[in-house]
Amino acid sequence: MTPTKTKPPGTLVAKLLALPRPIKRLIMIGTDVVMITAAFWSALALKFGALNPPVLRSAGPAFIGAVVAGVVVFARAGLYRAIVRFMAPQAASVVAAGVAAAVVAAAGVDRGFGAGQLPLSVFPIFGVLALLASAGARFGARYLLVAAIRNGGATRVLVYGAGIAGTQLTAALQASGEVRPVAFLDDNPALTGSFINGIEVHEPKRVAALVRDLGIERVLLALPTATPRRRREILEELEPLGVRVQTVPDFANIVSGTARVEQVRDIDPVDLLGRDLVPPNGHLLDACIRGKSVMVTGAGGSIGSELCRQILAQSPATLLLLEMSELALYNIDRELNALKTRQGLNVEIVSLLGNASHRFRMREILQTFAVDTIYHAAAYKHVPIVEQNMIEGIHNNLFSTWQTAEAALECKVGTFVLISTDKAVNPTNVMGATKRFAEVVVQGLQSRSAGTRFCSVRFGNVLESSGSVVPLFREQIQAGGPITVTHPDVIRYFMTIPEAAQLVIQAGSMAHGGDVFVLDMGKPIRIADLARRMIQLSGYTVKDDRNPGGDIEIRYTGLRPAEKLFEELLIGKNVTGTNHPMIMRAVEDAPPWEQVQVLLDELDLAARRFDCRSAREILQRAVREYVPLGDAHDFVWTRRPATAALPALVAGEGKVTDLSTRRLRQPPTLRD
Repeated sequence: MTPTKTKPPGTLVAKLLALPRPIKRLIMIGTDVVMITAAFWSALALKFGALNPPVLRSAGPAFIGAVVAGVVVFARAGLYRAIVRFMAPQAASVVAAGVAAAVVAAAGVDRGFGAGQLPLSVFPIFGVLALLASAGARFGARYLLVAAIRNGGATRVLVYGAGIAGTQLTAALQASGEVRPVAFLDDNPALTGSFINGIEVHEPKRVAALVRDLGIERVLLALPTATPRRRREILEELEPLGVRVQTVPDFANIVSGTARVEQVRDIDPVDLLGRDLVPPNGHLLDACIRGKSVMVTGAGGSIGSELCRQILAQSPATLLLLEMSELALYNIDRELNALKTRQGLNVEIVSLLGNASHRFRMREILQTFAVDTIYHAAAYKHVPIVEQNMIEGIHNNLFSTWQTAEAALECKVGTFVLISTDKAVNPTNVMGATKRFAEVVVQGLQSRSAGTRFCSVRFGNVLESSGSVVPLFREQIQAGGPITVTHPDVIRYFMTIPEAAQLVIQAGSMAHGGDVFVLDMGKPIRIADLARRMIQLSGYTVKDDRNPGGDIEIRYTGLRPAEKLFEELLIGKNVTGTNHPMIMRAVEDAPPWEQVQVLLDELDLAARRFDCRSAREILQRAVREYVPLGDAHDFVWTRRPATAALPALVAGEGKVTDLSTRRLRQPPTLRD
């Protein structure tokens, strides 16, 4: 299924284009014979002032010589092998050569065999007329064929924005012939009624009428400098019209040369948010970066890779990329080095394979490169997958934070920033519980720190990330549907990846130690509404009970294991502002580190024994807000035979072994 509907060119044109090449060549030869004959007769008629000039009969040999010479030269020059609708202006020189040969042949035959019966002035007149006729026939046919194909087969588009970008866009589209711009819209009333590139400019309120009356199939937004809020308003106006909406690249990309104005793309859900961004604080952006040694864990992920891009722009001395995936590390390393070369940056980029939960590996890296700042983005974030692979989720989300933070403390790293999630608030799943416990670890370690500033930055979903619904919806739309949504009432907070990364960096610069920063995510979005808008802005209609003949259905599949209808950003209501209007500081109590340490040791033992039930019980004691939904969903745990025996946790009931000191302790709870 495609969002554009094109009409074939006219029947006569289609039949001509479908003819075999030999037939087309015969038609061209016949046309030249007719054109040369008509030109010769017209020259005689003009010279003698009569439609039946007295020398017409005696001009026969000269006429035959002209036709033969012209056709032979045209054939030898390849004019009959050329495709008329792709004929270049340079073909006029070949036509001129053929006409010149025809004139010389006619004059030679008349003087050699006709005893010079024709006046000499006839031949230049014949040459001019033959040139006009032969060249005019070819280029006239070319124009008519191209116009017929454009008007019949090209997509009719409306360009929103009659400024420089719109002007350049329509010029490029008219040259390509793939789409046909038929109208402009522009917010500037002074442009209404004017013509740009032969296209009339209309006022925006006429958009529905123009779509209906002109058969518009696509709207192209040529508004690279429009504010996000204005773009959202325009999209809301276009949604009900059933046309595909696309946009030119961002103005910054056009200016930098990384994109051309005619490289239109589909609307990003970013445009649907419509939030006006707050300009970054330059001091906060580079305070923890410029001239320093900076490490990003999970550097190949959605957030990690964007952090790397923005950190690179702030000119650190060294940028360390830590990543478990070899492919992801290769891709981000290649991208950053290309960006470094293009911008002439003097930054050492070091790509390191490794798992952030390996404490000794982390310590060696931090000591070797004298790391000043760590952005810990390594995590598993897909709720159902983490739920079904509980122990691995605990290792990657919690233990990697613990071990990296311990190594940072030991190596006297200046700043440690944990990338957290709104799912850490009142969690119902392992992913959220492990991220909240990771926040607790970071808060607890601050009490042992003499120089390292630990903080967490909490925010919601980011658009276009590997775990986002947006790429899935786009793929499902391209396949013709259906779009799958878990529940009609599920809502989520959304933010763009660049905006989130930028705010994370600024938040880290404001840390005092033990902070939990919360990003302003704006208003939550209903996922079903997002799906509906993406369908409509792709040029389709939603298939539902009210519109059973629609194009794409939204199918509800039910909430996945441990999934919530809505997410929250704050535990309690105690929150204060910061120096940045989109960054808040949550005031949340942290338990003593001694309690946290014992629970970590307990959880480590349970993970070693692959005891999911005990692991979840420990998570509940560590994160008092954690209320799991149903029993454990781990794929391996649920399929283990009921008779499979687990080794005893310790020698005594109700006690656990501290891995650090091997002392026996009573299991604590953070509710105490």
